[in-house]
Amino acid sequence: MKRISVLGSTGSIGLQSLDVARKHSLDIQALAAHSSWRKLEEQAREFSPRYVCIYDEKYYSDLKKSLADTDIKVLSGMDGLCEIASSRETDILLNSVVGMVGLLPTLTAIDNGKDIALANKETLVAGGNLVMSAAEKKGVNIFPVDSEHSAIFQCLQGNSMNKISKIILTASGGPFFGKTKKDLENVTAAEALNHPNWSMGNKITIDSSTLMNKGLEFIEAKWLFDLTPDQIEIVVHRQSVLHSAVQFEDYSVIGQMGVPDMRIPIQYAILYPERTECPVSPLSLTDYGTLTFEKPDMGTFDCLAVCIEAIKRGGAYPCIVNAANEVAVQFFLDGKIKFLQIGELVRSAFEHFEYREIRSYDDVISADMAAREYVMNALK
Repeated sequence: MKRISVLGSTGSIGLQSLDVARKHSLDIQALAAHSSWRKLEEQAREFSPRYVCIYDEKYYSDLKKSLADTDIKVLSGMDGLCEIASSRETDILLNSVVGMVGLLPTLTAIDNGKDIALANKETLVAGGNLVMSAAEKKGVNIFPVDSEHSAIFQCLQGNSMNKISKIILTASGGPFFGKTKKDLENVTAAEALNHPNWSMGNKITIDSSTLMNKGLEFIEAKWLFDLTPDQIEIVVHRQSVLHSAVQFEDYSVIGQMGVPDMRIPIQYAILYPERTECPVSPLSLTDYGTLTFEKPDMGTFDCLAVCIEAIKRGGAYPCIVNAANEVAVQFFLDGKIKFLQIGELVRSAFEHFEYREIRSYDDVISADMAAREYVMNALK
């Protein structure tokens, strides 16, 4: 049985990962959370891991005291995440933390020969070349957890000798599909957090409403499947039943379908190549009746367009737009900016910086910090 560590265990993906773990009595070696130490304590008592880590160090003493009656080793901060990532007891690291925090643990796990079940978008968006080069060098597998990338990965099984013409990334369109910029001028955070199909964390749900999430997935797909940007097409599919598809050189298209439930791709990433019963409802096409497909509105949703431009331009630009978006989204959630300003700030950061190469982890951090500083200063 694979020994699994989960970074981001109290978030949406982490919680669903532990549902899969319960279903199959998986061996959980480590759990890590950002700041929800009480929930992390509950998980630790249920799964009895060797390690737990609380990233926000101000909660370290609370967590350590709460688990003093156990043999669980309590860690904290980035050092704690990396200790888990390098642990000899871990076979596969499920990385579902939010933000740039996830990059260094991913690189650490790869350096230590650990397979990765990857749900942290920023790892590939900001450091795609570094991560994929390191994984190839170490012979490490990166199993995508995002439903769209998992779908593509599944469609490619048994087709390694066949040439890809393009991939089709599906997008739900978020809660504001069909809206104009004028319609979106006074959107509230509560409205943006009301996703029609998926239950996700706040940051990713806002990203879905701006279509930034699809832009980040566009960049991830380029790295995961070694494609050019011109080989990636985005199609709005409101029902979220076809999770994505691959078109081969003969123009045959193979797609992966299922109910919109993240436990399907999570389980596939963890248990690959095994398929077994999953704790979700089966898909009934007749219950849906009709599946629709439309082009995305690049004019209204600036974030999607700028992400595509960023990966085409290359270098640090994907890192810059990602960092700018993280700051802008938090400003929106805090009520400091309006909805449309998210895209405006991301675009402004993209246009502000000159081209710079990404050759190391330090290059990523430098570009990330510069973009964050730019957006924060833009509002002063």
